[in-house]
Amino acid sequence: MRFRSDPSRMRGAMAPLFTPFTDEGDVDHASLRAMVRWQLANGSRGISIGGSTGEPSAQTPTERAEAIRLVAAEVGDDVPFLPGTGSAKLDETLELTGIAADAGADAVLVVTPYYARPTQEALYTWYSTVAREFPDLPIVAYNVPVRTAVELAPETFARLYRDHDNIVGIKETTKDFEHFSRVMHACGRDVLMWSGIELLCLPLIALGGIGFISALSNIAPAAVAQTYEAAVAGDWDRARELHYGVHPLVDLLFTETNPAPAKWLMARRGLIRSDHVRPPLTPLTERGRDTVRALAAEAEHHLTPVPSRSLT
Repeated sequence: MRFRSDPSRMRGAMAPLFTPFTDEGDVDHASLRAMVRWQLANGSRGISIGGSTGEPSAQTPTERAEAIRLVAAEVGDDVPFLPGTGSAKLDETLELTGIAADAGADAVLVVTPYYARPTQEALYTWYSTVAREFPDLPIVAYNVPVRTAVELAPETFARLYRDHDNIVGIKETTKDFEHFSRVMHACGRDVLMWSGIELLCLPLIALGGIGFISALSNIAPAAVAQTYEAAVAGDWDRARELHYGVHPLVDLLFTETNPAPAKWLMARRGLIRSDHVRPPLTPLTERGRDTVRALAAEAEHHLTPVPSRSLT
């Protein structure tokens, strides 16, 4: 937890891992370990588990807690660990946040409560409750309205940021890029902001963002990390070359509902044992497989190689 005392050091490309399952549907801990090691070996500067890509709503709190502890142990203090601990239930969110804190998480990622469509005042109360319960743990809000059916308004987040010292930043996963700017303007340039929209990661750096939490890292961690590194080094030609070069891979991720396409590809490449997704998701269709094959071939040189015997 060496980054917990200074969350501003959590910069760069952070990988929001999908959760690997066996063919029978159990969480595959061996594949999860292999994924973490592969990410660290290929430039990811942080690890997250339990965000939207991780299918958290299809898992029990016990399964999520086990994954948090496993990844925390695997990451150690090498890079920041930022697990997702939010859910639609407050008691479950508090339970998982406490487990993450005890496991050594550097911060937690708390999604807006989904399905209920709370008001902005209700969202303020929700995040304030979590912040007061864990005053020494940095909290990052997670705004992903396409998944949750509610948006954390810039003014609401700015109020939370002002009122709670441990609410330190936000992961913005909205295609409304004006929203990014309004949050930054309302909070000030000290706010920590990550993009969860793949094609808005690079533009966010120009606004003052500190990194990416991009699902693309599940298949191309090196390219995502190099994009960030090139941008902050001022090598915008290289950053743009990577940004446009991975377009086919971004399209690949959303051929069907994320993370089914990425799981199928990475099982085929040997990083994980199975492409299983839990209901209500279904495995990639045959048509989807054809599309993924074509898109992967189009940007093959940006896919990060997987070593043989990666599960050992």
